[in-house]
Amino acid sequence: MLKPMLLKAPLKDYLWGGNRLKNEYGKSSDLDIVAESWELSCHEAGLSLVDSGEHKGETLSALLTGDGKAMLGSKAKDMDYFPLLIKFIDAKGDLSVQVHPDDEYALREEGEQGKTEMWYVVDAEPGASLIYGFQQEISKEEFKQRIANNTLLEVCNKVPVHKGDVFFIKAGTLHAIGSGILIYEVQQSSNLTYRVYDYGRVGKDGKPRQLHIDKALAVTKLEVPQAVAGKMVDIDLFPHMDVKLLAECKYFKVYHGSLHGDSTMHAGEDSFHCLTVLDGALKLTGDDESLTVDKGKTVFVPAGLGNYQLQGQAEFILSKL
Repeated sequence: MLKPMLLKAPLKDYLWGGNRLKNEYGKSSDLDIVAESWELSCHEAGLSLVDSGEHKGETLSALLTGDGKAMLGSKAKDMDYFPLLIKFIDAKGDLSVQVHPDDEYALREEGEQGKTEMWYVVDAEPGASLIYGFQQEISKEEFKQRIANNTLLEVCNKVPVHKGDVFFIKAGTLHAIGSGILIYEVQQSSNLTYRVYDYGRVGKDGKPRQLHIDKALAVTKLEVPQAVAGKMVDIDLFPHMDVKLLAECKYFKVYHGSLHGDSTMHAGEDSFHCLTVLDGALKLTGDDESLTVDKGKTVFVPAGLGNYQLQGQAEFILSKL
């Protein structure tokens, strides 16, 4: 079963989303809005389907049970959950100002992993911005008061955004993606979000969307973030391919690749690879399986596959444990 597999992503129609994922990234859907495309997911809120080979139509999570868990690699051998959730996020409108809990709080209070994440800005309209922490350290009392009187945005750290920017969002960091931004997100496999400000919007039921003030007060770091946009590190290891390290932490490693010809990658015993094409197209060949990976498509490469070949002209993101 050690073969690379194309994936089909579950789609989400949150009210702030747009249509770029349908129109530009090949996401076929009857939904009027496609706000998120969960490219790699074994989370119960949206399961990736295999879209190639003998297991086409099955959930990826089903294949990773029993002996199939070995496809995750040795770094996941002691985990009883799938470790990552990877998404495209199309923010036509502003997302809510929110925060995610860390593992300790989330496991104790919610029975689920926490949520540290990173964002790669695939595209951004001129003047686009996002919220990343606070302008200065504030007290919990001030935080609570500003939520209550709708002045929270006055102390939030607003950051201009450009294509190619990288943001590392550690659990506990207040944040919000602004309108006009297309994000590729790699995160822990968690769907825990504590919303603290939502611009007075209402949901499909016509009622204001739920806020989670008490939980947000418990987990938010009320300080200036140590870094804003991350610095990408060049890795000069591969022929015909420019590779940059975007983010590295105990949960994931994420790379940006620009392929211009033929090159070889290696999926070792330690971790699977998840590869998503952002632009162009490539051919991926491993263990006698050849897959065409077009713009907006994602492929899962099992741990232990060994060498696999990439051919084409493409920009892609590679994630692993």
